[in-house]
Amino acid sequence: MVYSRRIIKAVELAYEWHGEQRRKSTDIPYMTHLFAVAALVGEHGGDENQFIAALLHDSVEDSGGKETLGRIREHFGDLVADWVWGCSDSHTQPKPPWRERKEKHLEVMRNAPPELKLILAADKLHNTRSLALSYRLVGSKIWDRFNGGKEGTLWYHRSAFSALRYQWDHSILIDLAAATEALFALE
Repeated sequence: MVYSRRIIKAVELAYEWHGEQRRKSTDIPYMTHLFAVAALVGEHGGDENQFIAALLHDSVEDSGGKETLGRIREHFGDLVADWVWGCSDSHTQPKPPWRERKEKHLEVMRNAPPELKLILAADKLHNTRSLALSYRLVGSKIWDRFNGGKEGTLWYHRSAFSALRYQWDHSILIDLAAATEALFALE
């Protein structure tokens, strides 16, 4: 499989929506996360539409809600737009309370079709690896970056893994299990 030039438009839109953003409480450009998630999707057998959705997976949640979703639908069609929507734990500003959002999103993950689960798993895998790396660099003060604190953040990572593996078996789950175990081993 070879990707088409649609990838270029996806990167342009990702840059438009996230180019000036940084990862939470760091100087790391947010685009690195989007590229990493898309690469994981591609490495684990995702098709072009999944790769594009991975590049744009945080756009609705973090950069414009339904208006952004409309632009994604216009450029890439219903399937990509639906997957991006499924990756979003919030579609409004201000966002609902953290725990409420996460619990609802865990249900989405649990019941998602396999194509969407791959994108969600790639996102969770990169986030889990990034969190473990940050912990190694700054120690326990890492938990101050997250709305859920240490307890909530660890709960969410473990719950996300459980939700994604529900009635789904995929090679990415091996990597996600290892990353999740490594995160818990740090404590």
